[in-house]
Amino acid sequence: MAADKDEANTDGMFANREELEEAFYVLAGSDSENCSYSRGYVKRQALFACNTCTPNTAEPAGVCLACANECHDGHDIFELYTKRNFRCDCGNGKFGEFKCQLMPAKDEQNIKNVYNHNFRGCYCACDRPYPDTENPEINSDEMIQCVVCEDWFHTRHLGCNVGESEELLEMVCEACMNKASFLWTYAAHFAAPPVSLPEEDEEEEVEVAEEAGKEEDSGPSQSTDEEPSTSAEHTKQEEGANRSSPCKRTHEEMTGSMAKATSKPVPCRLNQLQVKGLERLRQGAVFWPSTWRSKLCTCISCKKAYVAAEVQFLMDESDTILAYENKGLDEPFGQHPLMALTNSMDRRQQLEVIYGVNELKTTISAFLDQCIAEKKEITVEAVNQLFEELKARKRRRTNAGYQ
Repeated sequence: MAADKDEANTDGMFANREELEEAFYVLAGSDSENCSYSRGYVKRQALFACNTCTPNTAEPAGVCLACANECHDGHDIFELYTKRNFRCDCGNGKFGEFKCQLMPAKDEQNIKNVYNHNFRGCYCACDRPYPDTENPEINSDEMIQCVVCEDWFHTRHLGCNVGESEELLEMVCEACMNKASFLWTYAAHFAAPPVSLPEEDEEEEVEVAEEAGKEEDSGPSQSTDEEPSTSAEHTKQEEGANRSSPCKRTHEEMTGSMAKATSKPVPCRLNQLQVKGLERLRQGAVFWPSTWRSKLCTCISCKKAYVAAEVQFLMDESDTILAYENKGLDEPFGQHPLMALTNSMDRRQQLEVIYGVNELKTTISAFLDQCIAEKKEITVEAVNQLFEELKARKRRRTNAGYQ
């Protein structure tokens, strides 16, 4: 699953290449050289907490990848994986006299940042550290992140059976399901278990589309009556007037009619699913397939419900962990080499970029294979050193070309 935390093992090593690659791309999706503070509340980034600067007794704080490398080198830091809509705290009022080396001028606090017990090194509903030295038997549990609250949970504390399907990419914990209770209706139709569709899903969409067509023929549903522009009586009068008039309509009438036609609201999908009456036991975490966000209704009424429950990000499919990791795969440390291929480049420059991309892929693959073979733990420092070596190679190659 895209949101799975690295499987625990006593040596602190990664069990296989897949885990190693996942850890690498969590870091690769963020900038390792520039403090993210200047970018404001970043959509998603790798974050760290520093026990040296902000111990458990202090206010919680998070620092970006670049600050973990430059400002907190040698400190007792731990990884928070990724968080959404967070602004780097490094060197602000929570750090006392300590100042950020990359960007010293910062506000005293980032008022929009959201913190949970992860920033104190605790996780799950059991509020325990990871790994747990006092209860080592629990360390064998896989830890899975809720895509809403972004806390991590032991599988034994999810209150449900954990499926093995690779199609189930996101999890919402029970507390967050109850917070946004309308998600239970979607879960009854699209989540697993008990209703896991890949084949039935298409039939569901056809049925919903047919119902939508029937509702359009019979007039707007109750949920769309709250829109002032959807008055059924006004629409019928306008259509009747148009049919009874033998003369041509003016340009203003035609454009006005087209505007009203294109702005006709789509029936609320949530209401349509509720009418079906399919229920699900409201208990335990819920696992969702990769396409589930695209099935959420985006009518005005539902959008207001997302905002009220503080889950509006669910409407954004690029918010997912998978989208972030794919960005790391395509754009190492925030810079996609192929973006440099422009028409203004000559043939030599284009070949240099292509050479660089191929070298990058080869070097990363060799790096991962070596870590697995030698059972080395991947660290921020190791990844940073890898890219420094790549830069040094390019400098040597460039300097040799001018000699």
